[in-house]
Amino acid sequence: MTSLRKLGSSGPEVFPLALGGNVFGWTADEAASFAVLDAYTAGGGNFVDTADSYSAWIDGNSGGESETIIGNWLKARGNRDDLVIATKVSQHPDHQGLTAANIKAAADASLRRLGTDRIDLYYTHFDKPEVPVEEIVGALDELVRAGKVRQIAASNISPERLRASLEFSDREGLARYVALQPHYNLVSRDTYEGELQDLVAASGLVAVPYYGLASGFLTGKYRPGATVDSARAQGAAKHLATERGQKVLTVLDEVARAHEAEVATVALAWLAARPTVAVPIASARTVDQLPALLAVADLELTEAEIIRLTEASA
Repeated sequence: MTSLRKLGSSGPEVFPLALGGNVFGWTADEAASFAVLDAYTAGGGNFVDTADSYSAWIDGNSGGESETIIGNWLKARGNRDDLVIATKVSQHPDHQGLTAANIKAAADASLRRLGTDRIDLYYTHFDKPEVPVEEIVGALDELVRAGKVRQIAASNISPERLRASLEFSDREGLARYVALQPHYNLVSRDTYEGELQDLVAASGLVAVPYYGLASGFLTGKYRPGATVDSARAQGAAKHLATERGQKVLTVLDEVARAHEAEVATVALAWLAARPTVAVPIASARTVDQLPALLAVADLELTEAEIIRLTEASA
């Protein structure tokens, strides 16, 4: 039986892989999204991550498409109480920023789209340094006290702002961030490791990394001469041109063969084994992409394999 992981000391227990909702309403329409969500939960998954801005960058979309699809699915399946739902605030076209008024309005809009009375984990999507941390944390605390949000978290924030936010929460006895969602994977380590990771560890937070598969590069499908049909192909393929990217693929291939596992599974297993990481996030636009992601729950790398991957990605 798959061991669940806790989101912090007092957080809910979640499956070892969070399902990213960034593709819902973008590269996966509602029917495809429903199929992916069905397969994820059938495989034991219970942690879905989205944002109010997904997928406003697509022509014809206005933001909130992912939340709406997830909300429709929750209503159709009647399984809201079985899921941990995370979403984010600050980037929706109609709710830009992190002023107190905007946070509260955006939360209400997300609740309507999700068709639920509470958000389990509510992230500040991108920090806005022009807004005092006191205003941001104060607004989030009000949402927690109102029962609209269960726990709060941050993403894309500097160590200085994260530290100031935590200190304010502790000093005033307000809701406190329990998690950080950083950009972090085998080919992007300096986006998290160092001062930010040290602060997360020292403050008792956990990390829930996004871009766990580097936009698909760490699935192993990007190879010299290969053409990949993906909306994210350009961003992923750039890693092929780097020495680190090639070294990482070589070791991933070897470790994957040793475990008779998919390359993507090994990449996520390395991430899941990193200090402070609770669970990584990965998305799937088709059901066929899910097995390699779900398999991270049952793959345990040896210490030697973790060291080899860490050295290759240095």
